[in-house]
Amino acid sequence: MSTVSVAQLAKLLSSLGITYQSYQHPPLATCQDADKLALEREGTRLKNLFLRDNYGRQHFLLITTADKQLDLKALSKQQGLSRLGFASDNRLQHYLGIKPGCVSALATVNDPQQQVQLWLDEALCEAALWQCHPFENDKTWVLSLSDLQRFWQHTGHQPVWLTLPERTVTR
Repeated sequence: MSTVSVAQLAKLLSSLGITYQSYQHPPLATCQDADKLALEREGTRLKNLFLRDNYGRQHFLLITTADKQLDLKALSKQQGLSRLGFASDNRLQHYLGIKPGCVSALATVNDPQQQVQLWLDEALCEAALWQCHPFENDKTWVLSLSDLQRFWQHTGHQPVWLTLPERTVTR
């Protein structure tokens, strides 16, 4: 599979009439890394999870709010799937053409066969601006949800909006 470069992605977005704000920052592999730096960026902070079913036959890019503590066991049951888990780094590279720590809504462009299902947290449906890594975690591009929807239409990914079950935190 050939992957799209950051420059090619920028050109594609431009050709689709999509604009974005761009931020440069130290590499951020996790939401906690961003918290430590206390970066000021517009838009909603997101957690991007690349998941697979127990058999490795189905793959999912799940996007939720940065602070949500997801209950994967309950989500598996809710979606009628065998145990959901995190996909390996090799699967991430194979299906979305990116490294760990660089996952975002924009990675769907590297999945032309739509082998990865796009799951979005219903809690994000009112979020006007979304923070996305453009394949590299030292950059954040902020795009509007309507532009992302146009982008997904181009990539052939039909988002599925879900009410995500949260883990209960006991202390």
